[in-house]
Amino acid sequence: MKKFALYLLAMLLVTTASFAQKTATINVASYNLRYNTPNDGVNAWPNRKENVKGLIRFHEFDIFGVQEALVGQLKDVAELPEFAYYGKGRDDGKEGGEHSAIFYKKDRFKLLKSGDFWLSETPDKPGLGWDATCCNRICSWAQFEDLKTKKKFFFFNVHFDHQGVEARRQSGHLMVKKIKEIAGNSTAILTGDFNSTPETEQIKTLGAALNDTHDVTKQAPYGPEGTFNSFKFDAPMKARIDYIFVSKNVDVLKYGVLTDSKEQRYPSDHQPVLVKIEIK
Repeated sequence: MKKFALYLLAMLLVTTASFAQKTATINVASYNLRYNTPNDGVNAWPNRKENVKGLIRFHEFDIFGVQEALVGQLKDVAELPEFAYYGKGRDDGKEGGEHSAIFYKKDRFKLLKSGDFWLSETPDKPGLGWDATCCNRICSWAQFEDLKTKKKFFFFNVHFDHQGVEARRQSGHLMVKKIKEIAGNSTAILTGDFNSTPETEQIKTLGAALNDTHDVTKQAPYGPEGTFNSFKFDAPMKARIDYIFVSKNVDVLKYGVLTDSKEQRYPSDHQPVLVKIEIK
């Protein structure tokens, strides 16, 4: 009888452990790092890169998308030894120009597939889209397996144009099309700087296909509404332009806009957005 009781206890512990693994949470973030330019003076990347890395580690990011990062900045963030990254430069599809790269914890996620496309009428090659005049815009994506739960999901990270009104509008439709084409009915996560506020057509288009984590979080949103600070500590931060979208089968437990600073200086001109999710 004693042996049978021990057997039942062992089976209960195994079942409990298995259940816990199937319901592991993931900390997902979106962070526009502001590209490295000496024109930023005291706010230039060399003066704030350690603050960015410290923020990422302290808030225990598991997987996150960055925007505006030049390849040197990616290598700096990758000095955090627990992370690897995927992403191509928007200028040439290699290392040229800014990246919309994806960082992920190497011991938590296995990279299965990856790719990139441009926000333009010809998404398979670098180029300007619609009425954009400044810059090529790129979306990097990857499929991962969560080694804790064995669940697979697709992760997309993007930066919409800051000038072209039509480019932003069309980019919303293109993102929905490409996510459907690449991920199908699989779980999808989309992070990015969309240079668009919630009432715009492009955000509504994305919100019809995926859930805006700000709107479906089980715990009330934390922090300011806005996500852009212009490196001004007293910025009103009312405009929300950075987002995390998720498939309908994802529970959003927490949503926050982080306002970490040091000596009244922000690590970037954007606030990072962080959510805690659970894939059903």
